[in-house]
Amino acid sequence: MGTKTVDETGAETGPEARTDEEKVDVTKSDAVGADEVIEADDAEDGDEAEVLEGLGEDEKEGPSGVGQGAAAVVSAGLGLVSLTGGWIGTVAAARETLVGQLETASTATVATQVKEIYGDAWQTSALWAGFFALAALIVGVFVLARPAFGAPGKPQAPWIKSVGWAGVSLGVIGLLLAVLKYTDVLLGLPSTS
Repeated sequence: MGTKTVDETGAETGPEARTDEEKVDVTKSDAVGADEVIEADDAEDGDEAEVLEGLGEDEKEGPSGVGQGAAAVVSAGLGLVSLTGGWIGTVAAARETLVGQLETASTATVATQVKEIYGDAWQTSALWAGFFALAALIVGVFVLARPAFGAPGKPQAPWIKSVGWAGVSLGVIGLLLAVLKYTDVLLGLPSTS
């Protein structure tokens, strides 16, 4: 038969030592009948199941809208790039300037040189700005139209709508400015005559 010892902290050790759970079970079984202990354990398990089911309900409600929020921010960012000019448009315009310098003969008229060197670069910059504006407009419209095709009864967060509308607005303004730049209505080439 094993012996029970007590260490310096007062905890019992050895083969006859009981854990706290065993002590609690012994106390419960002494105070109430065995059937009542089983019912109490089942009730506790039911409460835990309800809590776990409650946690799962948040996931069942539908998506959190993180993707829509990210798309709205991307739309607004693309709209800003269309207005301020991105590095892709700058590089494309510089390339077009270089191509115009290489292809234009030094004996060409001033009007031809201005159009080939500066006009084509200006139009290339306008095309890239229009591309970014169109992308902003498409992504913004998608963000605003997404709730109509999503989970019914789950409203879209107000900030997502606001940023989505900002992206659409910047896209429309950027597209309008790009068309005006490309057609030389806005800041057209100077006359050379």
